[in-house]
Amino acid sequence: MESDQGSGSGTKFETMRGRNFPALRQFTIFLENRVGQLLEVVRRFEGTGIRICALSINDAAECAFVRFLVSDADRGREILERSGLALIETDLIGVQLPEGPQPLLRVCTALLQAELNIIQTYPLIIRPHGKPAVAIMVENIEVAMETLNEKGFTIITEGDLDDNPTMDQ
Repeated sequence: MESDQGSGSGTKFETMRGRNFPALRQFTIFLENRVGQLLEVVRRFEGTGIRICALSINDAAECAFVRFLVSDADRGREILERSGLALIETDLIGVQLPEGPQPLLRVCTALLQAELNIIQTYPLIIRPHGKPAVAIMVENIEVAMETLNEKGFTIITEGDLDDNPTMDQ
């Protein structure tokens, strides 16, 4: 149903993004499977005030796929591009986990009821608003956000990723 997205619009989606845009940007980079490669990437953010907020590593024989979210995606992309790393950007949903014994079950159930497939998910390292949260990739992000909003879930925006005065940057 990609034909429905942006139909009749002359403006690219990226140009309308702001810190309160309801999707988070994930960066995927490919690293050689050598000792110290991840450290080199993480060090690129040292002293920038940009925090890595979520991280997932999928290891293969020759390379690793590193997926992560940072507190400032635009500046993070610039840092990665200047370093010469090839990257892929993808939109994810950040969702605060609700109170209760099985919060992830509630999120998955809401998405299943909307017949949405979860492609990947991983926890955020930080706790926006002091609450646990996860980043989720789904096959239709607009429907997923609408569904989660209707069910009363709190969506995490990029602006929520860097406002934590209790943590040192």
